[in-house]
Amino acid sequence: MRVWIDLSNSPHVQIFGPVVDRLRQLGHEVVLTARDHAQTIELARRRWPDVVVVGRQSPAGALAKAASTLTRARALVQAVEDSRPDVALSHGSYAQLLAARRRRLPAVTMMDYEYQPANHLSFRLANRVMVPETFPARELRRAGAHSRKVVRYAGFKEELYLAGFQPSRTVLDDLGVDQATVLAVLRPPPAGALYHRFENTRFEEIVAHCAARTDVHTVLLPRSAAQREQFKDAGVTIPAAAPDALSLASFADVVVGAGGTMNREADLLGASTYTLFAGKLAAVDAELMRLGYMQDLRAAGGLPRLEPRVGPGWRVDADRGRATLEAVVATVEDAAQG
Repeated sequence: MRVWIDLSNSPHVQIFGPVVDRLRQLGHEVVLTARDHAQTIELARRRWPDVVVVGRQSPAGALAKAASTLTRARALVQAVEDSRPDVALSHGSYAQLLAARRRRLPAVTMMDYEYQPANHLSFRLANRVMVPETFPARELRRAGAHSRKVVRYAGFKEELYLAGFQPSRTVLDDLGVDQATVLAVLRPPPAGALYHRFENTRFEEIVAHCAARTDVHTVLLPRSAAQREQFKDAGVTIPAAAPDALSLASFADVVVGAGGTMNREADLLGASTYTLFAGKLAAVDAELMRLGYMQDLRAAGGLPRLEPRVGPGWRVDADRGRATLEAVVATVEDAAQG
């Protein structure tokens, strides 16, 4: 079987790393394409030098994004012409789903954010839709995912790759982190994303709060060149290249993010984690709050507690993560067989 995996955003490199390894271990071939968006290409090439780059950063505005997706879909059709894959897999790559439909390929998509507007497109185009158990059934129905195509997995998608993760302290040396200080890691909002069409001024408040503390080493991980420029004089460390973010999160005392995936990674790795996400809260994040792991900073005036981490440490359920990995592989094999 030849599996085509498309990486349309930075977190997808981590998500599909174990999937690629497992598929190849089972004797399947894997074809990889990636969009030049955020740190996707930089991270993907570290792991797979032969990844094929197709498409670029999405423009602002819903209509422009739609046009860009159609353009990339056409380019993807051509990009996999010679490899002739048997099945397509992604985490919400709308361009890949359109290209797969054009090539009459069965497609599997993963998603863990129920309020992503484009779910209405991807869930209808996909042959299989993989979601966490907490994903509301009503949102699946509303987006056109009939029960016969839905596959649920326990826990959080991040456990799929955190199950076998071993952190490296090299990242602390690379960033010049004094381990006697409190380490705070900040991730700005996904400005321009279709699911995040909001201003988020609270993040600037948090940056200033962290930068003012001399006993805190603050590392800010920008999503774009514009964000790098915006915060270059904020008194925080901004890595010159995409760092080993998982290792960084595993050693961080405090993580404040205005997105989703990195917050959940840090939460599961034991950091004190705060969310500033300005959109509707995902069910997976609500579950982490219910468990007492993630804290809500979205209301005006709240500030993170900048203290050394305490508590039981990692919260990753490795068995659950391995089960999710096997479920992804089995779903892809099942979809390929029709």
